[in-house]
Amino acid sequence: MLRITVVGAGYVGLANAVLLAQRNAVTLLDIDEHRIALVNDKKSPIADTEIEPYLLEKKLHLTATTDVANAYEKATFIIIAAPTNYDPNKNYFDTTIVETLISEALQQNPTATIVVKSTVPVGFTVRVRSTHPRASIIFSPEFLREGRALYDNLYPSRIVIGDKSKRAREFAALLQTAAIKKDMPVIFTGPTEAEAIKLFANTYLAMRVAYFNELDTYAELKQLSSREIIKGISTDPRIGDYYNNPSFGYGGYCLPKDSKQLHANFDGVPSTLIRSIITSNDTRIKHIADSILSRKPKVVGVHRLAMKAESDNFRESAIKHVIDHLHEAGVKVILFEPTLKDTKYEMVDVVEDFEDFIEQSDIIIANRLAKELEPVSDKVYTRDIFARD
Repeated sequence: MLRITVVGAGYVGLANAVLLAQRNAVTLLDIDEHRIALVNDKKSPIADTEIEPYLLEKKLHLTATTDVANAYEKATFIIIAAPTNYDPNKNYFDTTIVETLISEALQQNPTATIVVKSTVPVGFTVRVRSTHPRASIIFSPEFLREGRALYDNLYPSRIVIGDKSKRAREFAALLQTAAIKKDMPVIFTGPTEAEAIKLFANTYLAMRVAYFNELDTYAELKQLSSREIIKGISTDPRIGDYYNNPSFGYGGYCLPKDSKQLHANFDGVPSTLIRSIITSNDTRIKHIADSILSRKPKVVGVHRLAMKAESDNFRESAIKHVIDHLHEAGVKVILFEPTLKDTKYEMVDVVEDFEDFIEQSDIIIANRLAKELEPVSDKVYTRDIFARD
C-alpha cells in the first residue's frame, strides 16, 4: 500500500484523494480546518454526487489534516491540486500557490514524486523543473465536471500523464487500478504537450458553448425555434447531440480562465479563433442582459448562481456578469441562493424565503431551470432549452 499525499480539498483534490484511498494510504492536506473536519467526519465539503456516499460507505484509507510536516512524511507521490486563478492584470495564471507548495513538499520530502493536477500555463512544468533539477515533477491534467468529479475519475474519458518515466507509468497505473472503467486511453506525453492538451480541451468546450449560444441568440432575435435548429444539426454524428444546450454564457471555474490563458500562450502565434471565443462569450452575456432589460423590470430575481444544476460552485458564473450589467442599468436585483448564509451577496440582497422571492420579482432569470420554478414559468426568463447542463 503506497503512501500518497493530496494537497487541496477542492473538486480535484478531494476526488483524487477518495479515488486513490480505496487502495492506498492517502493523506488529504488543506489549510481550511472546516473542510478537513468535514472529511474526517465522512462528510463532503463540496457538492458532488458520488463523494459523500463513498466517504460514508466505502472502506477508505483516508486521513485529512492541516499538519504540513506529517502530511508529506514518507509519501511516494504528492499530488498538488491547488487553485491557479487567472490574473487579468498580468494576463496569466497566478501559479504562486502551486510553486510554493512544490517547494514546501520537496523540502519536507525530496524523494517524493510531485504530480501537479492544478491547471497551469503551457511551459510551466519545464520552468519549475529547472528550479528543482533533482526533483521528480510530473504534470497530469484533470478532465472533471463540477458536481461529478469523483464519477469522472471512476469512469475517466482518458488519463493523460505529461511524462514517460517509470514513476509516471506507476502513477498512471494507480489511476487505472482505482477506476471502475478499465478500457480508458492512457496517453503519455511531454509535460508541455500535456499542459496544452488541458487548455486546448477546455477552450474547445468553451467554443462549443459559445457556438450554440450564438445560434440561440440568432434564433431568439429572428423569432425562430432554437430547439428545432439545434436538434436538426445535432443529428449529424460529426456534431453530436451533447454539450449543445444554450446558456447565459460559459462560466464555472475552468472555461473562462483556461480560454484566456490559452489566448495568452498564443502570444506571437498567428490566430483569431481563441480570442473570438472569449469575445463571443462577452457578447452573449451582454445580449442576455439586454433581453432582460427590454422587458423593463423593476426587480429582477436571480434563481441560483451556479452554472450547473448539481453544483455549489459559482466562481466566474456567467450569471454574475449578467447581474453586473443589470446593476449598471440601475435595475434592482435580488437573489435566491440557498447555499448562501448571508443576507447580502456583493451588492445583491439575498432572499431566503422562496415564496417571498417569487412575489418580489417582476422577472426571474435562471441559467438552468428547476422544478420549483414550474408554477411561475410565466415569470421566468431562461435560455435552458433541454433542461440539462
